[in-house]
Amino acid sequence: MSTASDYRKREESVTMSTESAGMGETHELLTLNIGPHHPATHGVLRLIATLEGEVVRDIKPIIGYVHTGIEKTAEQKAYWKAIPVVERMDYLSYYFNAMAYCGAVETLLGLEIPPRAQYLRVIHLELNRIMSHLVWLGTSALDLGAMSMFWYCFREREAILDLFEMSSGQRMHTRYFQIGGVIEDIPVGFAAKVQKFVDEMPTRADQYADLLEKNEIVLSRLRDTCTLDKETLLGLNVTGPLLRAAGVPWDLRKAKPYSSYEHFDFKIPVGSVGDNYDRFRVRHAELYESTRIIDQALNGLPDGPHIADDRKVVLPPRHELATSMEALIHHFKLVTEGFRVPEGECYYPIESPRGELGCFVRADGSAKPARVHMRDPSFVNLQATAPMVKDSYIADLIATLAMVDPVLGGVDR
Repeated sequence: MSTASDYRKREESVTMSTESAGMGETHELLTLNIGPHHPATHGVLRLIATLEGEVVRDIKPIIGYVHTGIEKTAEQKAYWKAIPVVERMDYLSYYFNAMAYCGAVETLLGLEIPPRAQYLRVIHLELNRIMSHLVWLGTSALDLGAMSMFWYCFREREAILDLFEMSSGQRMHTRYFQIGGVIEDIPVGFAAKVQKFVDEMPTRADQYADLLEKNEIVLSRLRDTCTLDKETLLGLNVTGPLLRAAGVPWDLRKAKPYSSYEHFDFKIPVGSVGDNYDRFRVRHAELYESTRIIDQALNGLPDGPHIADDRKVVLPPRHELATSMEALIHHFKLVTEGFRVPEGECYYPIESPRGELGCFVRADGSAKPARVHMRDPSFVNLQATAPMVKDSYIADLIATLAMVDPVLGGVDR
């Protein structure tokens, strides 16, 4: 175990050492702090980089700058009241956080989710995936100097947030997913607006490609830079676009379908080299596949309830409170005490925009979870940063950080 003095020595902003390199030459190694305030780390990550000139010889990630104690906070709340807490773990993937948590609790309850609710979840999940990828594309292009891409991507992002506001009342952290389904059905006109967006999005994605794939600066910054083979990635348990960029077609929507994903026809984009260019192309290709899924879900949206009909778990419709004493009692008990979950434990994995996002819930029979743990892809994927950037230029390090994770969200629960 390192002492405080060892840690302070390691984090010195500048450390010089001289190594014999033969022929009388000497090499100076510079220890440089990148972050947590560097724009590329978005305030949540610090990297202690050892540089030889402009070449990265070693790098150590330091996390914990935005620790919020979300897991322990969720364990102090009733099951259904923990949803807004886990949503805030990642402000770009709030629907995915809610889906993983609700899926785990629903599995413990043995709750059957209505088909319409499953399709509505898929529509919002894939819209959220596109929104997350747009933030990744806009900010990573900005790190490379392509400022216009930021505005184009955020134009479509705002359109998606408008759709979220229409269906849930909130643009971010919507709490639209509820244990048992979704909190309310989609309003009149929502499907038409989503369809309009889905029809336009492939053209917008084509424009992104035209702007970036014909830009020699972008191509030189991405192609054959920071390559990492699939064996190393698998050894580090890396998932998502980073793993698929190395040629491994692993996607939980196909490998272990949930929420009716087995009903939809879509492809898994994969790369061949595993460099930054492949990471860019895989995420860009996923924009098209997500629009395909949304289009199929809209056209095949089943009729029926938007939430399960179990009054011991699900709040009764508000209109019943004035006419049914039983509904009023259920509402009062659920709001004040919550519902009890039988003893047991469950791990529920889903495919988030960054890879496998899983929620582990252990129930002890009470109205509060005994343990909540989120398996964040950002935390795991961050392990791949050091082998990716070793012996590359510091400029390539900045580009690689954007490809590893757009906001490095989830590493500081």
